[in-house]
Amino acid sequence: MTKSTTKSMNMGYVVFMTIVAAIGGILFGYDTAVISGTTEMVKGQFALSDMREGWYVGCALIGSICGVAVAGAMSDKLGRKLTMLIAAALFSISAIGCAVCGNFDQLVAYRIIGGVGIGIVSIVSPIYISEVSPAKVRGTLVSLYQLAVTMGFLLAYLANWVIDSGINTELTGELSLWQRMFNTEAWRGMLGSETLPALLFFVIIFFIPESPKWLVVNKKLARATQVYGKIYRSEAEAAAEIAATEQSMGGENKGSWRDILKPGIFKAVLIGSAIAILGQFMGVNAVLYYGPKIFSEAGFDNPMFSTVLVGVVNMVTTILAVFIIDRVGRKQLIYWGVSGMILCLLCIAVYFQWGAALGLGNGFMLTFFLAYVFCCAISISAIVFVLLSEMYPNSVRGRAMSIAGFALWIGTYLIGQLTPVLLGWSQSGTFFIFALMCLPYILIMWRLVPETTGRSLEEIEAYWTNQDKKNK
Repeated sequence: MTKSTTKSMNMGYVVFMTIVAAIGGILFGYDTAVISGTTEMVKGQFALSDMREGWYVGCALIGSICGVAVAGAMSDKLGRKLTMLIAAALFSISAIGCAVCGNFDQLVAYRIIGGVGIGIVSIVSPIYISEVSPAKVRGTLVSLYQLAVTMGFLLAYLANWVIDSGINTELTGELSLWQRMFNTEAWRGMLGSETLPALLFFVIIFFIPESPKWLVVNKKLARATQVYGKIYRSEAEAAAEIAATEQSMGGENKGSWRDILKPGIFKAVLIGSAIAILGQFMGVNAVLYYGPKIFSEAGFDNPMFSTVLVGVVNMVTTILAVFIIDRVGRKQLIYWGVSGMILCLLCIAVYFQWGAALGLGNGFMLTFFLAYVFCCAISISAIVFVLLSEMYPNSVRGRAMSIAGFALWIGTYLIGQLTPVLLGWSQSGTFFIFALMCLPYILIMWRLVPETTGRSLEEIEAYWTNQDKKNK
């Protein structure tokens, strides 16, 4: 197996490919977070109950579940590049549709279309980045995708804040679509602003090649050689990389769904699915989807601006994670970060339960809320897509990651749907539950997940298959 160093590679070209694929993460983040600023407006305009409010938030997640269900097989069959193009087209259709829709049902339909794009890009972009990255910096480059996601969060929060601040409620009479988008129905402008980055993503994908590992798996060796020739500085390095990928396949043809059931690989899929779904029950998406609602119920005067602070901390922390993930290691970041999340969630729960009696002000709440975002961003948020993109064999990576991604989005949907109900039941109880769900996550990471830092994709694959052989 190859031990290529970054010096033997054209890193400028690798970084360019990474950045292009990571733009999908910006769209992921924007589409996910922009909903937070629109929920109260949409709820008021369409007279939604708590359950229907949850459906408005959760409908896009249904689309995401559908997206991840097909993303793996689609990317394995059509290629990573064409699959990203399809996702970009879906984002564009969704953004434009949300801006011009005629009623709530149409709004939901376009949100579902965007959700399908989220589901697809959440699988294919990290896979693409992991497959073009050298082992020593793969964690850093794949975590650039998560950084792009946080940039999308922040852009969405800023767009919501700016549009919300500029609303003119005195407009009357026959209004143009533009006036409705940025005044009387500002949620249209918030959702529709995604059109520009979606179109940028669609265009710029044409400037990157197909994943060379996908080309090797699909026996397109001439094209794979051309791509590796641009990535590596020597023909010998390119040939060695192709040979390593072929060796990891054992001379087999491209993988099938049946290969997922091989014991060693099936164990990896189960573990990946477990950490994917558990991560959603630790509160992160409740914060992203309902940040303004939570701050409003906590008595904040400007909940939209407080949500912008969440976005800033999220992105800055992710930048830090990008620089340390390949130095500190995946598991160490999880241990420290999740431990901090537990402490912060308990403090937030205490604020809601006994804050008035203890004299705790909004400063206490905001401090631990932002500290929670910091701990989350430097651990589970930075790690999850890195781990899922590198845990599985070359021949079935797309399919295996789709299963884990499916579990992730099931958890995300449940949180999006149930958070309004949970907050209505008990604000403090909601955060106590989030803290409790951190415990099985950290246990699984400690006992069942290997440290993957610095290992090639082929070495990680060998770990799981060797585990199977040891059990026989």
